[in-house]
Amino acid sequence: MDKSSTQEKSSPIVVGLDIGTTKICVIVGRRSKNGKIEVLGIGKAESAGVTRGMVSNIDKTVQGITQAVEIAGAQSNVDIKVVFVGIAGQHIKSLQHRGLITRRDLQSEIGRKDIDKLIEDMYNLVMPPGEDIIHVLPQEFTVDNEPGIKDPIGMAGVRLEANFHIISGQVTAIKNIVKCVNKANLDSQDLILEPLASSESVLSEEEKEAGVVLVDIGGGTTDVAIFHEGIIRHTAVIPFGGNSVTEDIREGCSVMRNIAEQLKVRFGSALADENKENEIVCVPGLRGREPKEISVKNLAYVIQARMEEIVEHVYYEIKSSGYEKKLIAGIVITGGGAQLKHLRQLVEFVTGLDCRVGYPTEHLAKNEVLPKNIYEELQSPTFATGIGLLIKGIQKTEYMNVDIPVEKALKPKFETKGKEGGLFDRLLKKSITFIKDDINDEDFLK
Repeated sequence: MDKSSTQEKSSPIVVGLDIGTTKICVIVGRRSKNGKIEVLGIGKAESAGVTRGMVSNIDKTVQGITQAVEIAGAQSNVDIKVVFVGIAGQHIKSLQHRGLITRRDLQSEIGRKDIDKLIEDMYNLVMPPGEDIIHVLPQEFTVDNEPGIKDPIGMAGVRLEANFHIISGQVTAIKNIVKCVNKANLDSQDLILEPLASSESVLSEEEKEAGVVLVDIGGGTTDVAIFHEGIIRHTAVIPFGGNSVTEDIREGCSVMRNIAEQLKVRFGSALADENKENEIVCVPGLRGREPKEISVKNLAYVIQARMEEIVEHVYYEIKSSGYEKKLIAGIVITGGGAQLKHLRQLVEFVTGLDCRVGYPTEHLAKNEVLPKNIYEELQSPTFATGIGLLIKGIQKTEYMNVDIPVEKALKPKFETKGKEGGLFDRLLKKSITFIKDDINDEDFLK
């Protein structure tokens, strides 16, 4: 009994919120005794207010978040107040920068504070108007002109330098996401870039070390993250996804959007040559009209054209990163779009790199709490981002020793708290207010 209560204290309950283009997903969980992730509850809702990863309708998004939170809260028996939120969208940019500090205290060894100071300095970089930094990710360090050091903590040295991978986004897009979260009576503990979250749930440390590309094909966007020697080297967001394919089917086959989606999911294929000529799907006609016959091969031609375009975009990002020849582990595709038949073969054909589908199963603990059908559903690539946000959230709370267990989750909070000096603090210093009832939604969407 005592053992379980100490386990309760040592593993905080964390909530990940994935505001996607097709679905809004809330996952509640904590770290289990064996170090894996134990999911306590999951809530899904339709996402009607998000376009290509960005909020386009505040009220509809708030409605979806509230619905998903209620379901997840009821299932996990947690009153959800604080969430780790995913951010994506075509406004995301990344750049490389170098930072340097000279240490005054020569007697002490390099510690966590020195690295935090370097990272903090990077947050003060002058960005183009309307942009703000979301993540500062250290790559290699240089101590007293000794390069290629991955972890300088404990070393002696005066001059500490580092290469950084910096990810930025539009202030308005960030404000819109935070406004939706606040309007749903929640607080954002932190914003996490979605491809970073997905990579946490589907990539192994060996793959990151060997060199790998994560391609997360969502409804509105395709997120790309490239790792080499265990370090993130390149990130990009491509403004096409599964919805683009559905739209192409709708126009190409002259059917309603919901039927186009069903055709894609049930009969879709990314390679037309893998389908027989004589396979026909019969689609019911509108209000007494004749049923429509659609060739599965023609359907595959429509899908293949769009998927080839998306994969070409991914390949362009791989080539422009400069790591094309260093990716031993090839490509890992995940997200809802990764479930498309023959997509793996198409990716291998276009890029010439090995490809596998990434499932978030290896990080999940065997679950007795959730119903079996929900636990099985969780193992789909669709939930890679949601589970990744949960893992990232657990890592951050453990690293910062911030406790957000049930006791704190039950208390309503009224201010947005991020890491001191983090994204929220900096936005607040710039006199941007997140919770302001007298501002119309239209002001935020301009």
